[in-house]
Amino acid sequence: MNLEQARFNMIEQQIRPWDVLDTEVLHLLSVVKREDFVPLAHRALAFVDMEIPLGHGQVMLAPRVEARMLQDAAVQKHEKVLEIGSGSGYMTALLAHRAQRVISLEINPELAAMARTNLQKAGIHNAEVRTLDGSVDAPVEGPFDVIVLGGSVAEVPQNLLSNLKIGGRLIAIVGNEPIMRETLVTRTGEADFTSSQPWDTVVPRLLNFPEPSHFKF
Repeated sequence: MNLEQARFNMIEQQIRPWDVLDTEVLHLLSVVKREDFVPLAHRALAFVDMEIPLGHGQVMLAPRVEARMLQDAAVQKHEKVLEIGSGSGYMTALLAHRAQRVISLEINPELAAMARTNLQKAGIHNAEVRTLDGSVDAPVEGPFDVIVLGGSVAEVPQNLLSNLKIGGRLIAIVGNEPIMRETLVTRTGEADFTSSQPWDTVVPRLLNFPEPSHFKF
């Protein structure tokens, strides 16, 4: 496989058509080696428009979904980022290139170890992966400028919103199959938030976040 041609095709045929036009994001996708974050058994699928199994019921999100979330997060060099769900560490690496610091929480110890190894090999020194449950464990380093959820949730987690700085953004895929929406929440005051839902997708759940009852009485 010609890796560079495959990477170019991924960017031009999957990611640009999904309205990812930020030149810094596109450049990052060309220099952060996605194939190095893919399990060896699936390396040939690194640039395919699909989710890649990581084991333990977890996946790497499709490249276009990760790219669009990265663009919408609009992370700045002075900002501190909290990521929920490290997976293989690929999104962590992308965020780290844009942020001052990234703290990433991964509930599965084996995936957390994989992410740490991948980040170390990639020379990323401003990201830390902790083996914690992001649905309940709040890092003492909060509040954060940006919070990114690496899987879907049924509703925006209120405990994470309280960990945003004023002016901070939370990016999550929210809803239930067959319709989920990327939800971008901005904290505009102590108790004030604005939100938008710019696009639809369906991705696997993050573990342990609340699932509201669907029973109607």
